[in-house]
Amino acid sequence: MSAEDFLPHYKRVYEILRKHIKEGVFSQGDLLPSENELSITHKVTRPTIRKALERLQNEGYIKKQQGKGSIVQGTPKGIGILSLSGTTSAVGKENLVTKMIVRPEVRSWEEVFSFPLSEKEKEMGCVYFERLRLVNNKPVLFDITMMPNFYIPRFASRKFEVKSLFDILRKHYQIEVKGGEQKILAITADKKLQSFFNVGPGHPVLQLNRKLETNKVDFYIYSQLFCNTAEHALYGTF
Repeated sequence: MSAEDFLPHYKRVYEILRKHIKEGVFSQGDLLPSENELSITHKVTRPTIRKALERLQNEGYIKKQQGKGSIVQGTPKGIGILSLSGTTSAVGKENLVTKMIVRPEVRSWEEVFSFPLSEKEKEMGCVYFERLRLVNNKPVLFDITMMPNFYIPRFASRKFEVKSLFDILRKHYQIEVKGGEQKILAITADKKLQSFFNVGPGHPVLQLNRKLETNKVDFYIYSQLFCNTAEHALYGTF
């Protein structure tokens, strides 16, 4: 059995429909099958289908129109960092390339991007990794991610080059982001960022320090993102 088989019914339907939209089975402007048709196809109740559709609507994949149904909007455009969404979901796999700068590894930690840690987090250590994200072959995001080393067995052995962190957490560990806080700073690129972004000294860069809350008790995702916004605006929906 796959990890999806253990998901709640509405999440399983959501994952299937989301995949079909991202893969182009349903194109922008298409109508999804009716709630009744989807409930028959997936062998679940209509309230379950409704819950899956609400999630797709909240994430921007569909729009509901009275008298017509669920209209496909396609993969959300832009870089949805400010709305706490995953970069892969916001940009789309076809436009995004991930380069691992530091592969996932277990480390000890005492502090993380100015956010306080609990004693449990300190005792368990963290999984640490660094990534450079290229959009349409241009380096746009450099991120450092740290997560407590519990609820995620064998996480350090997973591959990230063509996979979304949020997708991995959701599908394999049933961990979902629920909200969080972020601190935004305007900085200039240091030598490391200049090298990653191919920019010169003094180039402006947006820095986001983030603490994301999940559905697992005491499990927070900490990240520090550096964004070269010269050609890519960031957006957020709330």
